[in-house]
Amino acid sequence: MAAKPKLYYFCGRGRMEAIRWLLAAAGVEFEEEFIETREQFEKIQKAGHLLFGQVPLVEIDGMMLTQTRAILGYLAAKYNLYGKDLKERARIDMYTDGTSDLMLMILATPFSSPTNKEGSYATIVQKAKTRYFPAFEKVLKDHGEDFLVGNAFSWADVQLFEAILMVEELDAGVLSGFPQLKAFKARVGNMPNIKKFLQPGSQRKPPADDHYVKVVRDVLQF
Repeated sequence: MAAKPKLYYFCGRGRMEAIRWLLAAAGVEFEEEFIETREQFEKIQKAGHLLFGQVPLVEIDGMMLTQTRAILGYLAAKYNLYGKDLKERARIDMYTDGTSDLMLMILATPFSSPTNKEGSYATIVQKAKTRYFPAFEKVLKDHGEDFLVGNAFSWADVQLFEAILMVEELDAGVLSGFPQLKAFKARVGNMPNIKKFLQPGSQRKPPADDHYVKVVRDVLQF
């Protein structure tokens, strides 16, 4: 039996959470090693595993992969969540880049000045409602299919679902004007692997708290 993928990151969402989601959606079990000290980080770095001196790091198929986009692309292709041809892959890339832009704004905010956080989250919700969610609402409405690309579940659907949940943590009613996205969320949320990852006790991580922010700052020294 092949070894489980091993994820090296902090015990929090960050850039690794999309990777956790994609593995969970594919039904793949994975192990995690949480980085909690500068010494741990430097040990991994000195071993030559961090090509550009940063995490996420994923050990899989005899490789030590870094760079979030490269890891996600490999996993999507490996587990048949990356479309059936180049045109579908291009659309998946386009959609995942869009949701990544939205999610990274949320992930970065806990590291900003405390006085700016509330305003930053309000701005993010506004951008979700006026820029990102209308685009995906239109995609789903125009083609009338269950999923974003080729009427088949893909990486793009996993990441859109994750993005929706993240924005709903900031504004529970954010989907009130988006019936297609509401239906999409219900549809994806009922898929067995997704439903399992949503259960308490899964490897899904909570939003960043002060302890997580402190650990990351201490380890990365910024």
